[in-house]
Amino acid sequence: MQQQAQSGSKVSRPRSLRHARGTHYLALLFLVAAPSFVLADTRPNVVVILADDQGWGDLSVHGNTNLSTPQIDSLARDGVLFERFYVCPVCSPTRAEFLTGRYHPRGNVWNVSTGGERLDLDEKTIGDTFKSAGYATGAFGKWHNGTQYPYHPNARGFDEYYGFCSGHWGDYFDAPLEHNGKIVRSKGFLVDDLTDHAIEFIEAHRQQPFFCYLPLNTPHTPMQVPDRFYDKFKDADLKLRHDGPQPEDPSMTRAALAMCENIDWNVGRVLAKLNELKLADNTIVVYFSDNGPNSWRWNGGMKGRKGMTDEGGVRSPLLIRFPGRIPARSRVSLIASAIDLLPTLADLCGIKVVGDKPLDGLSLTPLWQTKPQAWPDRMIFSHWGGNVSVRTEQYRLDGAGKLFDMTTDPGQKMDLSKQRPEVAEQLSQAVADWRRDVLSEMQRVVHPFTVGYRQFPVTMLPARDGVAAGTIQRSAKAPNCSYFTNWTSLEDRITWDIDVATTGRYSVEIYYTCAAENVGSTVELSFGAGKVSGPVSVAHDPPLIGTEHDRYPRNGESLVKDFAPMKLGEITLEKGHGLLTLRALKIPGKEVMEVRGIVLTLAP
Repeated sequence: MQQQAQSGSKVSRPRSLRHARGTHYLALLFLVAAPSFVLADTRPNVVVILADDQGWGDLSVHGNTNLSTPQIDSLARDGVLFERFYVCPVCSPTRAEFLTGRYHPRGNVWNVSTGGERLDLDEKTIGDTFKSAGYATGAFGKWHNGTQYPYHPNARGFDEYYGFCSGHWGDYFDAPLEHNGKIVRSKGFLVDDLTDHAIEFIEAHRQQPFFCYLPLNTPHTPMQVPDRFYDKFKDADLKLRHDGPQPEDPSMTRAALAMCENIDWNVGRVLAKLNELKLADNTIVVYFSDNGPNSWRWNGGMKGRKGMTDEGGVRSPLLIRFPGRIPARSRVSLIASAIDLLPTLADLCGIKVVGDKPLDGLSLTPLWQTKPQAWPDRMIFSHWGGNVSVRTEQYRLDGAGKLFDMTTDPGQKMDLSKQRPEVAEQLSQAVADWRRDVLSEMQRVVHPFTVGYRQFPVTMLPARDGVAAGTIQRSAKAPNCSYFTNWTSLEDRITWDIDVATTGRYSVEIYYTCAAENVGSTVELSFGAGKVSGPVSVAHDPPLIGTEHDRYPRNGESLVKDFAPMKLGEITLEKGHGLLTLRALKIPGKEVMEVRGIVLTLAP
């Protein structure tokens, strides 16, 4: 049935209808008029699981004996393992390439925070493609390609969204998240909770084709994981270690490996649910990561880690299982990339990619066939921070113009640019062409943050997207999960550069903390002629949280607090572009309050 549906062949009808004649004419007419009663939609389901900061070497299937990942490894046993699969050096660009099948500069994704992570609105996503084909679509986890509608996942083809849209989160236990635009709180450890919601989505849509995207948030920092996984590693003797000149911190490695084993357990839960629902044979399962490891640890001897365009910074696991369509224990040694996943999954499901922009990726389906079709001698480009590296089947030209034979030198120790000048010149020209034709599309412009769409009336404006002036400071250098503190002067301001789509009345909530001795300040929010003000009248002074769950010290990332919503009132916002400004009119204490963000809700 899978192959018939894939190829477009007719689905077999019941015997009584196949042989209907004469008196069965009415039954045939009924079949034509209402085929949904007889014909089942056998298009395959899709589950895509994306790890965050897990290196190629963080799986036992790749030879790492420091940990065991049997559930993830089973995808290679039952499907195909890509030996040389490439993503971007950091999170949001990889997500953009997966979503669009196009290199991330084309969608103007150039940063991981403060607006530079947003995917241009004229780009169509894999969610759009599967939703247009009639699939139920859901995403559960770290989005990292835009927070405000229409950058929000609910506007990018995903009917269901549960998770956080920022680049990282400050605490992974009972965390504040959002569900389709409403602020909620997770239960327990975040990866477990995200998996719970993905499983619920699968169960709810088991009678129709579904596309389930599960972008997990680990082993990204902060290094937090439940005891049952960490206890195995806290005193573990790590046999395999990073073999480069940079020092490895075993404590960081132990925490990362524990988090990877937690991911493996959750992958097993998804696979078990597919088996329980008898969906496994008609479900494509994809597993990959978004960049290289987030610390120096064993990674197959490759050079580089997260943030680098060298092999170790951009080579990722890729495992795909599709029983009956992908032969078990297949291995593909040809190079492939995150830009290939959209065309590959659309091809496997027999659906059309939506949008009018040409894809950079290719369908990988010929690569695991018994008799592979002709395959182009392609190049895959990696970019971050102005550095561009290019990979062919044999060579890598790094960001400094050095040439390496990756088949014999994965550590990139021997520069061959002088011995093979013709290859170095060819690849240097290819990089120059890519810079001209692709990288030039990245404008590095922070567009205003969008507010006020009728179809999605709630707009979150986190501190990450704001700009502070005066004495106000961020709680940490990394903006993604920060809040504003040290608000002590009437001259201080917090502003958000916004573009209001709809003129109307908006209710205002400020997520805040305030010590009892500082209660009594009056604050004002303004935009153009619209203003609303009110007192900070209720003390809310929760402690900092996060360190009690950390398995490894943080490096520049903010701890968090349990911020509470303060209703400020209603403000009239006129359609247009300008600065939304929060300031104090009166400060009786030492500080006004700490601010995690503002939520604006457009009145009906």
